[in-house]
Amino acid sequence: MTLHNALARFSTLAAVALLTACATVKAPPPEERIPEDPWEPLNRNIYAFNRGVDKAVLRPLARGYDYVTPEPVERGIANFFDNIRSLPDIANLLLQGRPMNALRMTERFFVNTVFGIGGIVDVATDAGIPDFDEDLGQTLAVWGWADSPFLMLPFLGPSTVRDTLGMAGDSTYDIAWQRTLDSAKYYPLPLDIIQLRARLLDRDADLDAAYDEYLLVRDAWLQRRAYKISGESATPDYDALLDEDPWEDDPPPGDDARN
Repeated sequence: MTLHNALARFSTLAAVALLTACATVKAPPPEERIPEDPWEPLNRNIYAFNRGVDKAVLRPLARGYDYVTPEPVERGIANFFDNIRSLPDIANLLLQGRPMNALRMTERFFVNTVFGIGGIVDVATDAGIPDFDEDLGQTLAVWGWADSPFLMLPFLGPSTVRDTLGMAGDSTYDIAWQRTLDSAKYYPLPLDIIQLRARLLDRDADLDAAYDEYLLVRDAWLQRRAYKISGESATPDYDALLDEDPWEDDPPPGDDARN
């Protein structure tokens, strides 16, 4: 199947998913919207589209993957993709003026790659080497781009204008994505997407029980994002921080993560 045909089929499936997406609460009038989300009606429509795709495609695939894949294998696959994504972490730590943390992250990447069978086994954590989760969006915030409108992206989910630009920059160092583009071998990227979705299966109950799914996702994401950048939450506390990795605890900003 050619890439064109694959994209055409996926577009058709996405259109069907959009038509079957669950109804969402209507957006409030402009005067009642929070400043961080000026495009709420558009963002809600994109969220409904994404939920339709998720229910029709991603969630069933993630459930099947979680059912047939033993937990140690599933964890090893997650570790592998986390390890290869250490490269943009290192680059952003340097861009943020944190050379010592960049050195520790380089050490972590080397140890896991050499002694952890290409990153499948997380040897570095057992050795006490800290992990850092940094991206270009965070770097731009450190450089002074503090406020940016919330933006729900098709297929990709919650973001901001700043973080969307950062995402494009970070993709340069994303080995799974570059491998897909350079070799026309498409299995690394779908496997990465499915294993990421499988990590969040235990959050589905919270999402399905929410009166307004969009608000829960938006506010949880904004809170998590603000914490990762500055250590302070910009929105009220919610029980489910849907952006969190259930297998990872980030060091609080202001401690080791910012030294």
